[in-house]
Amino acid sequence: MFEQIYQRSKVIERHRQAPLRLEREQYLRHMLEEGYSHDAMITAAAYMLHTIRVLGLDELRMVYEEEIQRGAEFWAEYRGPFRDPGHCHYGSPRSFIKYAHAWLRFHGKLALSPDPPLHEQTQAFSNALKFTYGLAAATVRGYSDRAQAFLTWLAAQGGDLETVSLADIDKFIAAKRTEGWRPRGIANQCKALRSFFRFAEIRGWCAPNLAPAIRIPRIPRDEPHPKGPTWAQVRQLLKLTEGSEPEHIRARALLLLFAVYGLRSSEVIQLRLEDFDWQSEIFTVRRAKHGGTQQYPIQYEVGEAILKYLQFARPRVGDRHVFLGERRPWGALLHGTVWRTVSRRFRRLGIELDHLGPHALRHTCATRLLQKGSSPKEIADFLGHHGTKSVGIYAECDIAALRKVAAFRLAGLR
Repeated sequence: MFEQIYQRSKVIERHRQAPLRLEREQYLRHMLEEGYSHDAMITAAAYMLHTIRVLGLDELRMVYEEEIQRGAEFWAEYRGPFRDPGHCHYGSPRSFIKYAHAWLRFHGKLALSPDPPLHEQTQAFSNALKFTYGLAAATVRGYSDRAQAFLTWLAAQGGDLETVSLADIDKFIAAKRTEGWRPRGIANQCKALRSFFRFAEIRGWCAPNLAPAIRIPRIPRDEPHPKGPTWAQVRQLLKLTEGSEPEHIRARALLLLFAVYGLRSSEVIQLRLEDFDWQSEIFTVRRAKHGGTQQYPIQYEVGEAILKYLQFARPRVGDRHVFLGERRPWGALLHGTVWRTVSRRFRRLGIELDHLGPHALRHTCATRLLQKGSSPKEIADFLGHHGTKSVGIYAECDIAALRKVAAFRLAGLR
């Protein structure tokens, strides 16, 4: 196998003599069948050797992510003979992790670090939010994570739910303020704890009346505090996606879907190829909250961006999701990838907001619709809300402007 990717006899012999030759050749053959480039195979072959040397792999065994991370840090600082020009210059810890993961995963030897186990009470709380109350997955995850954080802290203090008091809760919140949490983050934590302690009281896990005693700090509404970028800043974000690189092409399509339609991250992730009717110029969205579907006209700039992604940047694979991840095995985008796509560009422009993810662009969409004269009902319908209560949250403008009713239309980008 090494003869197919190398020409120099010394290099071929070095790869032959190194440990785990069969396992390395099997992975390179897999790469060849999958259509990887010649350069990618050379890089993978080099990093497999580095992985063996750094991790001391005389035989293929289960390797945990933490060990790979430590190995990558060591490799980044390494200046020994295997960095000589006659060998390999590759020194990126990120690439070390990437290729080590891919090779070990191929052989079923990558031991993923398990998520910290949920407390039994947190798991029951999470199940109730999901199956009894039918809340969206993102809401369940947020509330459960905040409950878990409190219970972990409580256990570290030597306490438990049976004896927990309001003073303990106040101490936890004070600790978060000391850590630099912003008022909105504190408010969200308090809301989650209220919900959790209502559930805990019903189950008989804690003393009664703790939930209503938890005070949620007020977020001042009289101070100007933008929740989303301005439309001018959106145009600046889009300028950062100019170029022919696949990541830029995909980022432009994602940013436009968030800003023009106000879609949630999970709604964009779940878009499928069959959701776009290009002949009728409409597409269908599966709503993350309350379920159901909603159709939208394909706005020109958005349609052009998505078509460009499909034609020039999307991998040619069988997965039906519109937007695919960054590397094999191909599949739907992860929430973290979507969040980084937006947040990195916010930071590059120096845009300061409480939240730098896709939801900030949902605020921009709502504000833009308001400025164009759309009514609260129209805005609520467009964003997929069942009522108009949330419109005031997304678009904090004066009430007089909010009450104006005018012809509803999409905001143009030109």
